Amino acid sequence: MTADLAHLTDLIAGGGVAVLTGAGISTESGIPDYRGPSGVSRRHTPMTYQTFTEDAAARRRYWARSHVGWRTIARAAPNAGHRAVAQLQGYGLLAGIVTQNVDGLHQAGGAHGVNELHGNLDRVVCLDCRAVTARSVLDGRLWAANPGFDTRRVDAVNPDGDVSLADEAVAGFRTVDCAACGGTLKPDVVFFGEAVPRERVLAAFDLVDAARALLVLGSSLAVHSGRRFVTHAARRGIPVAIVNQGPTRADDRATVRVDAPLGACLTALARDVVALPRA
Repeated sequence: MTADLAHLTDLIAGGGVAVLTGAGISTESGIPDYRGPSGVSRRHTPMTYQTFTEDAAARRRYWARSHVGWRTIARAAPNAGHRAVAQLQGYGLLAGIVTQNVDGLHQAGGAHGVNELHGNLDRVVCLDCRAVTARSVLDGRLWAANPGFDTRRVDAVNPDGDVSLADEAVAGFRTVDCAACGGTLKPDVVFFGEAVPRERVLAAFDLVDAARALLVLGSSLAVHSGRRFVTHAARRGIPVAIVNQGPTRADDRATVRVDAPLGACLTALARDVVALPRA
C-alpha cells in the first residue's frame, strides 16, 4: 500500500482533482454502507420510488422507520476522511466534490460547493407543490402526531436513514402531509428507481471534463449512478484513482488503486501532499 499511496500522493499533488464519494467514506462516522465491509446494511432492501409513491402503507412504514433512523444520521459527526477531503479542498487541489451520500457530512467536515447527487436527508420535499422544508420541522410534526413513539431501540441504521422496526411498532404510526398544500411528503433524496436530477448529473460530468484527475472514495461503483463518471473519465484519458475497502466494479479503469480504511489513508494523503515542496 505504501507504493500505491505514494503514487496517489503524486497524482493529487498536481491539483485539478474531481472527487466522487460513496457511502464508504461515512462508515467511520457510524453509518454503514450498502455493499462494503460494514455488514448489516447488505441485507437491507432500500425503499423504491415506485413503492413509496404508490403504496400508502409502505409510506407509513418508511416514515416510521425513518423517524427512528434519522436522528442517528443527524447526530453523526464527520470523520477523518471527510476532514481530509476538506483539507485537500482548502489546499486548492480539488476541482470539486460530488457525493452519492445523503448525510451532509462533507459540509459538516468543512467542505463547500458539494454536488449532492442523491440529495440530503436533512430536507423534505412535497411531491405536489414541491415546497422544501427542513427535516427538523417534519421531525417536530411527527413527534406531535405520535406522542410516546419509541425511537430508542435501534439495531442498525442504513445509509438512507432507514431502520428495522417490528410490525406492531409501525402499525400505529401516523404520517403527516405537507403543511402548505396537504400533499405527499418525501425526503429530498433520490430513491432507488428514481432519476437523479439532470442538472446535478450534467454538473458532475462538466466537473470531470474539466478535471486533471478523478479520485473515487468509498464507493463500490456497483450502480450506474456513480460508475458512469469513472467510465467517462477513462474514455477521455483522465487518470482515475480509487480508494475503497474491497473491490469495485471499475477497478480495471483505475490508474491508482488503494484498498485501505479511508480515514487513515486520506489523513496520510493530506499530510503527505502538503509536505511536498512547491515549485
